Amino acid sequence: MTEDAAPFPPPLGPEIDTTVPHSARIWNYWLGGKDNYPVDREAGDQYREQAPGVVDMARASRIFLSRAVRHLAQEEGVRQFLDIGTGLPTMDNTHEVAQRAAPESRIVYVDNDPLVLAHARALLTSTREGATAYIDADLRDTDAILAEAARTLDFGRPVALMLMGVLGHLRDFDEAVAVTRRLLDALPSGSFLIHYDGTYEVQGEALRQAQEDYDDTGADPYVLRTPAELARLYEGLEMLEPGQVSCLRWRPEADLFGEPEDVDVYGAVARKP
Repeated sequence: MTEDAAPFPPPLGPEIDTTVPHSARIWNYWLGGKDNYPVDREAGDQYREQAPGVVDMARASRIFLSRAVRHLAQEEGVRQFLDIGTGLPTMDNTHEVAQRAAPESRIVYVDNDPLVLAHARALLTSTREGATAYIDADLRDTDAILAEAARTLDFGRPVALMLMGVLGHLRDFDEAVAVTRRLLDALPSGSFLIHYDGTYEVQGEALRQAQEDYDDTGADPYVLRTPAELARLYEGLEMLEPGQVSCLRWRPEADLFGEPEDVDVYGAVARKP
């Protein structure tokens, strides 16, 4: 962080309601972070009581992000990342992983959550060789996202589009597919899609009920989908091995404890031909 960066966490503005559970803060709580409030911890504990595997889901999604970004930076030569639905900063954020592998990497974060915006200065760190920027925009407003991102990214060179756990907030899956297509259409050949979203393959009805109860709190709802549904997002793209899998099974590293367990977060990395 630069010497003139704002303190972290920054003071909250009046538009941030700490009386209603907040998905980004609950995710932060499950990951062991401190940027959450009693209402988030209460909702997070209630969710976990109904579906204990949800904490493993949170951790698996972060591991997947790190593996996918590192692979693209180290093995595929990608130097530009467009991370939409950023969420709260935590360990191994996209710019940290990418710039460890390639210091010249350029990263643009996108979110429209006032809480995430309050933390934007903490995200706006970078190596001297690279760049990091933040856009306050809604996922659906693809024209605005692309126009602003072009200030930092060169759309004449490959870009990794990251949609990590965000498409579940679009209740209409046809809209989610259309949004993904509009973003990918703006990127050149050789670009990539990194994606994961929540499913209910492992915990089944217990997880679905926990999500429904969470949605009833007034928090931003989230739709769990099947891997077969999510596969539509990759149509026309070239899947990297091992394809769409439960996140811990995406290129797992050597583990003394044996095979990785399945969790209810499915992800993949795919190349635009």
